[in-house]
Amino acid sequence: MRNLIFVAFVEPVAEGQVFPRTDWPLHITLVRFDAGSQDSADIAERIAGLAHAAAATALGAGLTVGKDAAFGRNGSVPVNLVQPHPALQELHERLVQVVTDAGGRILTPHHTLTGYRPHVSHQAVTNQTSTSPATAETEAKRLHPGDAVVLDRIALVDMAPEGDHTIRRILGLWRLEGGS
Repeated sequence: MRNLIFVAFVEPVAEGQVFPRTDWPLHITLVRFDAGSQDSADIAERIAGLAHAAAATALGAGLTVGKDAAFGRNGSVPVNLVQPHPALQELHERLVQVVTDAGGRILTPHHTLTGYRPHVSHQAVTNQTSTSPATAETEAKRLHPGDAVVLDRIALVDMAPEGDHTIRRILGLWRLEGGS
């Protein structure tokens, strides 16, 4: 099975971009899923084609970053919730339907549809200005409550391109005209 995910990036990205799994650009997770077989490249193309209308409709929606929260086991993942917005919820629901129609398996069904809680995870970054790795400071790349975000980059990402679980690759990217 191919492990794929739909996200809405809030930082500039490019189609085909590859990044380490530990260094995601800031994003809102839309739906994570498995589909097809590991060697079935066409399933990602098929899913991207099915998702086109949903993505195009949602582009341009203005979102607002909400309060800080903690997700994951023992609340170990700091996040910012994204305030509810009809366009974001509709996009999520339509992408869930795309995945279902393509025979995909949603990995966290309890976090979909009525259980969907849009959020942006904080990303740890190391301050490289320190001269010693032992004293390098760790900061968070994050958004803040009240920040405005435009839904201008929706993407389909491969979570293990060519079976390599250490990297991610953007397979498809829908952008708002005039966006970065």
